[in-house]
Amino acid sequence: MAHTQQHTMRRVLRREIAGTIGLLTDEQDFRAMRRYRTFAFDDHTTYLQQVEALLKALAAQGSHTTVALFDPEEYAEFCADSGLEPDTPVSRTRFTAQIAATGPTIPYDGQPLDELVPDLVDEAVRRATWEYATTLLARVGTCATCGEDIGRASFIRAAHLVTRVVETAGPGELHLVCSVTSAPDTLVAALRTEGRIEGTTCLDESEALEFTTVLALGIATRSACGLVMRTTTPDTTDRVYGWRLHGEDLEPLTAGEVFDAYCTDLDSGDLVSPESGVDYCVPPDLGDRGKGTGHTH
Repeated sequence: MAHTQQHTMRRVLRREIAGTIGLLTDEQDFRAMRRYRTFAFDDHTTYLQQVEALLKALAAQGSHTTVALFDPEEYAEFCADSGLEPDTPVSRTRFTAQIAATGPTIPYDGQPLDELVPDLVDEAVRRATWEYATTLLARVGTCATCGEDIGRASFIRAAHLVTRVVETAGPGELHLVCSVTSAPDTLVAALRTEGRIEGTTCLDESEALEFTTVLALGIATRSACGLVMRTTTPDTTDRVYGWRLHGEDLEPLTAGEVFDAYCTDLDSGDLVSPESGVDYCVPPDLGDRGKGTGHTH
């Protein structure tokens, strides 16, 4: 009887444990892990099917599971730095625990894996973009004239501009994209809101942080930078408008410039067919509160 009670209590406790699965999202990473003898899979499709089956089984038991992006190169570095033998399940488990705490993760809520994987990759890209922009922003240094921390001042200014841009938009869903041309790369960040009503805005904190950091980098480095907003409201035409960064201010784009920006592929530069039922227009006035002091650095 006592043994049965202990088994029942352990089963109850097991449901209280949150777990993380390190996922190899693409074929190349999967092939890199096959060099380890203890890695049991030899087919990526079968591997993904088994991962999804496990996630469903854990969810059916009432367990909460997050999925983390497993990078074989980072894993090898982790093992080398920690003095671990990489060809063991225990080492892979320890690495998964590490990335669960510090890397991009997505909670499993019953969604199909073909939906979860793109979301996880997007989260990893957002995290990498934010870290890269933060590093570049920290390197800008201080103003030679006044000693002000340029990165910090630019971030404060960027946060103000983002607030003004969102505040001036009407009710509905917003999709805001910021692109900064900073050699050798072009950084792109997106910010979305859903179910927005006039006077209230709920932003995803991680998206807002990344977006503001990328815009701040444009301000701090005086790089070419543009913002494009799309607003979606039921029973009305979607509206698309935007700004270019001029110093520490946002300068409105003409409807033609917005059309060119929105209908051009960022990677190839090729024209993309415009959507029907979309109004390419000039942005609303940001007001005096959208104007800078001219003293960011």
